[in-house]
Amino acid sequence: MTKILEVKNLNTSFFTHLGEVQAVRGNSFTLNKGEILGIVGESGSGKSVTAMSIMGLIDHPGEIKSGEIIFNGENIAKKTNKEMSNIRGKEISMIFQDPMTSLNPVYTIENLMVEVIQRHKHVSKKEARRLAIEKLELVGIPEPASRIKSFPHEFSGGMRQRAMIATALSCDPKLLIADEPTTALDVTIQAQILDILKKLATELDTSIMIITHDLGVIAETCTKIIVMYGGLIMEKGPIDEIFYNPQHPYTIGLLNSVPRMDVEEKGRLIPIPGSPPDLMNPPKGCPFSTRCPRVMQICKEEPVPTFKVNDNHTSACWLLHKDAPEVGGFAKGSEIID
Repeated sequence: MTKILEVKNLNTSFFTHLGEVQAVRGNSFTLNKGEILGIVGESGSGKSVTAMSIMGLIDHPGEIKSGEIIFNGENIAKKTNKEMSNIRGKEISMIFQDPMTSLNPVYTIENLMVEVIQRHKHVSKKEARRLAIEKLELVGIPEPASRIKSFPHEFSGGMRQRAMIATALSCDPKLLIADEPTTALDVTIQAQILDILKKLATELDTSIMIITHDLGVIAETCTKIIVMYGGLIMEKGPIDEIFYNPQHPYTIGLLNSVPRMDVEEKGRLIPIPGSPPDLMNPPKGCPFSTRCPRVMQICKEEPVPTFKVNDNHTSACWLLHKDAPEVGGFAKGSEIID
């Protein structure tokens, strides 16, 4: 498969008056053409900062300290804001979490989309309008030729989200990043939005990255998953591997906290006790060690290497080491890859 994005050892921090917040700490992953990658984790795990780093939207006091972001064969991590403005919207687009705050309320959908298209495609206003209507039709907005004249407040929540997707797609980007694309939408509309994203990947070969805390969204849409916690990647692999063969206690905790159809009606969910780590003073070892039910002394003292479970599945957990105690379900003796 053609590799569209490769993130290598990405470190992004925010320098506040209280100290350095190490939001993303040495993460690496790849995304192929036409793939849908889900990044999941609780609030503060580094999901959105990873996406904003790729978009080149880390502003003061934030900074990409080190690492490479190879997009379409070119390292974009060190590009200036002016250089990135030629890539954003054209090559990489982002759907933000709340369309009502992302769409300018004093502009019609036509104004917003035509401006983006003319900025990057250098076509006439008439042609830009035609392309905009085409994208609105693609995302399922009825009567797009008339609805394009509407203001954002005249659309429902689901329609605004579709308009956001249409705007993001207006210049046919190679990579689409969706940050919590179904937040505050009812389940029927959520399913429609996710169907649109899947159609984009299969029909247009668009690479998609979905940032979410909702494992249901991941299960419905993605082909592979990254599990983040404390600014680090805990586990990554194909969807079936992560859901049916999890190899990190944090992943298991996330899966156990999701309501399931095969549990009796009054069965209680299993929460993950404790709080996320302080990223101004991250722990020396595994960031999940203070909350992990299977914690060992080494987890608190030594940074965790990445273990290769199989060719497509990796996990950062000391339980995979050949000298770790026997724990059912963990691939003990896995190869260390970094």
